[in-house]
Amino acid sequence: MFRSNNYNVTARIFQRQIRTPAPGTSFHCARRFYENIVPSCTIYDAECPDHSFRKFTEDGQYLISFSRNHQDLIVYRPSWLTFSCKEEDCDGQDLPLKARKFESFFSQLYSVPLASSSELICKDFFLYIESNQFGLFATSTPQVHDAPAIGGAVHGVPSVEKITFHLLRLGDGVILDERVFRNDYVNLAHSMGVFLYDDLLAIVSLRYQKIHIIQIRDSGTLVDVRAIGEFCQEDDELFLNSSYQCTANGDRSRQHHVPVDHVGQSDNHNQPSPENSFLSGIKQRMLSFIFQGIWNEETDETLRMQHVKKKFYFHFQDYVDLIMWKVQLLDRHHLLIKFGSVDGGVSRNADNHPAFLAVYNMETTDIVAFYQNSVDELYLLFEQFCDHFHVTSKRSLYMNFISSHSNNIHVREQVRSNKNKATSLPQLISATERHRQCTDHPIKFISRQSNTLKFKIKPGPEVGTADGRVKKISSFLFHPFLPLALSIQQTWSLQPAVVNIHFRR
Repeated sequence: MFRSNNYNVTARIFQRQIRTPAPGTSFHCARRFYENIVPSCTIYDAECPDHSFRKFTEDGQYLISFSRNHQDLIVYRPSWLTFSCKEEDCDGQDLPLKARKFESFFSQLYSVPLASSSELICKDFFLYIESNQFGLFATSTPQVHDAPAIGGAVHGVPSVEKITFHLLRLGDGVILDERVFRNDYVNLAHSMGVFLYDDLLAIVSLRYQKIHIIQIRDSGTLVDVRAIGEFCQEDDELFLNSSYQCTANGDRSRQHHVPVDHVGQSDNHNQPSPENSFLSGIKQRMLSFIFQGIWNEETDETLRMQHVKKKFYFHFQDYVDLIMWKVQLLDRHHLLIKFGSVDGGVSRNADNHPAFLAVYNMETTDIVAFYQNSVDELYLLFEQFCDHFHVTSKRSLYMNFISSHSNNIHVREQVRSNKNKATSLPQLISATERHRQCTDHPIKFISRQSNTLKFKIKPGPEVGTADGRVKKISSFLFHPFLPLALSIQQTWSLQPAVVNIHFRR
């Protein structure tokens, strides 16, 4: 009953009432129900403010946007167009004039100035703490690309005079706390250098190779938990300083027993300095793990030394030169750290740069796994446990309705197809949100069950543009659960963007 391809909302609702899904298939059945809850109407070139629209929050409560000068934050609440019809055929009636207005679908809550005159809001950075409805935003001053590498900074990494993270309560726009990084560099584009897990925030300093773990309290304060990089344990710095002091005192006592012509020599070489300091704590642990893994690969003592020379010492400097690109928390104790070259860390596209992934235990300060990011073993782990790589532990109920290649065979086949078509192995997967070059043909959404067209999105204006030589880019914002989407088309010029609203009438 109701197994035809011409499913409609009425049939879905009736089936939901009379049938009980098989055990373990309730979420799958619910996802199938929404095949019929799709956008059915488009308002082209809606009258809307000239803002840079960023995204919907994961719970669908807010639409985040920024002013064109990247100084102010503007937050909207999604609503719905309502109107009455006295005719018998309401579907054939034209929409009211107010339907062309952006305000008919979104209500502005507030506008908050975030950036000062010398700073700009990073339009590609936004993190949402759903449990408290907090938003994390970032502002920064311009980059200095030829900044000298002083104070332990990595050579070749640019410097930013001031980077400020703003913790905001989205309900009323109150700024609760701020955290400032000076003369540092954090990759804010697409939130690459910052990761949020529950109430823990991990920020990667590329310039000084340090991972800052910060807790976001329910009160709205940012509290330092630990810093991982040069030191791993909390008392590492105290221990090393004590060792340096003991060594220096011992050298001074021995000076009374050496010839006179040696007494006048300086003992500054006993003090720690950037030129003769040890490798960072995280780098030493990484090298130790690599060495132990290569050592255990060969059991014969004679062959083992040759094996270590060939696979470890020959590449030793390459491993030493690796820097931390990005990090994410797998749980409250383990970090997934991506290592690569300096050039790849500051490049806008790191796909062509080789990289390595390490799993680090913050409690034991041990590296527990290390992979090159092109190996099949790592790809299989990502394919089978995708949700563990990007979903926080406190999952919202709606997250169970989202399909990924770990819980949906159709998505998995698509990922495998992309893998087979890939021309290079260093980077197989990219989930970065960015603008795409606009195409002339509409984007079609086809149901897998019935293989029928459900709806389509044309990014540009309804009548098209006269000048096809103008390069246009488009972006799409989908509401997480409502049949509502925005398609935004703009050119590289200063002209306002064309915003289309797709919704279910």
